[in-house]
Amino acid sequence: MKNLLIIEGSVREKRRSIYAAKYIEKLASKDGRYKVKLICPEDYPSPHEGNDPDNKNPGYTKLTEWADAFLLVLPEYNHSFAGSLKMLLDTELSNYLHKPVAFAGVSVGGFGGVRAIESILSAVRQMGMVALSIDIHFSNSYGFFDEQTGEPIDDSKQKEVGQALDELHWMAERLG
Repeated sequence: MKNLLIIEGSVREKRRSIYAAKYIEKLASKDGRYKVKLICPEDYPSPHEGNDPDNKNPGYTKLTEWADAFLLVLPEYNHSFAGSLKMLLDTELSNYLHKPVAFAGVSVGGFGGVRAIESILSAVRQMGMVALSIDIHFSNSYGFFDEQTGEPIDDSKQKEVGQALDELHWMAERLG
């Protein structure tokens, strides 16, 4: 059993990416190969930017130590990912080293957050994470998730999420 930390990458109200994160959390929990935790940047505030050992959020440090793998759910804002996620990731570096990371992009347009994923790749590589070659893309998020429940209106992404979870588990086994 691998420990999977899913980080939903925004603090904005009414964000669609939380629906994608909860959907992935549900599928990963049912998968049987993962212990899953889902967090958001607002859950682990840090008083300072950067990797300051004296000002880390101890709860986030424990989670990154616990995690065997990461899955970042990235809403696309202005062709990139949210600054709140970058600030959270920057507070911890040593606990990312040689751990696999998968990405799920979320956008209201047709590209499924691909620009957010491309924007974060160099940062996570610099942090020592090993990025998967398989991504998950939630395009047209206003039409994909039910407005009342946040649930997907169909299961068209189940296979895509499953493939990413398979690859993430394989990587976690080899790197762990």
